Amino acid sequence: MNTTTTRGSLLAALACLLVGGSFTANSLLGDYPYAGGQFLRYALAFLLLVPFAGPGAWARLRTLGAGGWARLALLAAVGMVGFNLAVLAAERTAEPAVPGVFVGCAPVVVAVVVPLLDGRRPQRIVFSGALFVAVGAFTVQGWGRTDAAGIAFSVCALAGEVGFAVLAVPVLRPLGPRLLSTAVCGIAAVESALAGVLIDGAGWLRRPDAVETGALLWQAAVVTVVGFVCWYMGMQRIGAERATLFSGLIPVAAACTAPLVGTGSYGAAQAVGSALVCAGVAVGSGALPWRARRGRVPGGRQRASERSLERV
Repeated sequence: MNTTTTRGSLLAALACLLVGGSFTANSLLGDYPYAGGQFLRYALAFLLLVPFAGPGAWARLRTLGAGGWARLALLAAVGMVGFNLAVLAAERTAEPAVPGVFVGCAPVVVAVVVPLLDGRRPQRIVFSGALFVAVGAFTVQGWGRTDAAGIAFSVCALAGEVGFAVLAVPVLRPLGPRLLSTAVCGIAAVESALAGVLIDGAGWLRRPDAVETGALLWQAAVVTVVGFVCWYMGMQRIGAERATLFSGLIPVAAACTAPLVGTGSYGAAQAVGSALVCAGVAVGSGALPWRARRGRVPGGRQRASERSLERV
């Protein structure tokens, strides 16, 4: 792995670990209006990100045109607001492991969809690594009680997770990670407010208590600001296919942090699943030495493409 790939992998891994740890914070927001909480999270993240959006931010946004803005709105609606709503809806009739298992299949879907959209064949080694990650995520979480509605909403959550990576690919180059994160957080805040009014009416927003305030601050400042920027910086360097492999670390991080608040345990199944996820990430990302030797010739063009995406 070269320096660019190593940095990209570390950034993607950090982002996914932060998101996985955020599930612990979510458990502290069970009584807070969902859409209102998302509004506060994304609005605060937007305000924190604005000073770091970079010079000429508005000029770069104007170059997107109507199509680019529509993509940003769809990215926020599907990959952020819609994803979270789908998980919430799924957990009404299904145990949390069910949407988790479906979301764990995102690396497999992205490993196929992104290359096809780019006019090339999926990379066998990335697809193989994605299968390891999906099996590992299933092993960590297991399977739980569900019904048809729970499965349907879990599929929607999977679509949201895939959309968060795939929809960002065309706008990541012109905007860069910081401005992209700033823009989608601002849009997601507006969309969350609209969803709150439609779903919860006048009670969509209230003053959070001390515990809820701490959880929302963590989600906004750490998970969203740091996590989103790191995620898109990582994706910029190693591509959407390889970056999404690291999403398998989300259930691993959730399983490791759940015992801290008494919402779960970490046992043999979680340990085996974590090992499978790490193996899949190592294989698919090219971290193993044998992968570098076997993939030197066919992988050269891909690495050149990855370097062309990097922005200093």
